[in-house]
Amino acid sequence: MNDSLLDDVKALLDKDFGDDRILKQICRACENNEVISNYERNYVEKLAQKHLGKRPEKIQNPSIEKKSTIPDVVLPETPSIQKMQTFQQPPTKTSRSNSKNSKVIMGMVGIALVIIIAVAVSFTGTLDVPTKVETPKTSVPVTLSIQSDLASYNKKDLISISGTSNTSGTVNLSIENSKNELVWAEQVSIKNNGKYSTLAIAGGEGWENSGTYTIKVDNGKETKSITFSFKV
Repeated sequence: MNDSLLDDVKALLDKDFGDDRILKQICRACENNEVISNYERNYVEKLAQKHLGKRPEKIQNPSIEKKSTIPDVVLPETPSIQKMQTFQQPPTKTSRSNSKNSKVIMGMVGIALVIIIAVAVSFTGTLDVPTKVETPKTSVPVTLSIQSDLASYNKKDLISISGTSNTSGTVNLSIENSKNELVWAEQVSIKNNGKYSTLAIAGGEGWENSGTYTIKVDNGKETKSITFSFKV
């Protein structure tokens, strides 16, 4: 596929058709086996059909699917109610007097002991004290990033888009103009190191007006976006 594209690019450069800077960039990408966006392929195909007599090929653009998932929240089990026990107070010790009225004092001490024991027994038991447990809020961390090589672009400039995702498979990239209209979209594969990258051309249908444009990325779990300024 890249060999046929490279032949078309070289033929267009030889015959001086199209934008030399864009065609040279695509030529380098083909020779270095780099990522070539569908927008660039369409650009070369239209020039080849117009100037080289190529027949149009049907290219199916991958649909952009947006998925949203709600992370599961795990609720910890409520611990059982703690029990606190009160301990029986030991009877107070009374000293004996060596006075002549020792019998009277012993009687009073005996009565005091009986009262203390009765009070201690009435308070003996267990007290159930309920404990309030707050349910912590848990969330599943998702890491997704997106960036562009420049903060502003002119018409026909190449836009380099890259980022990271902790998911596997692909991410859906798109660009919207200042009127929130979709002007570019592509599905890009995530590499083994979690990174993704691609190129887009600032121009074409929907790029007629200057303003703030938005790049969006969606990995099926999270969506991030950045903006850049565009001048016609």
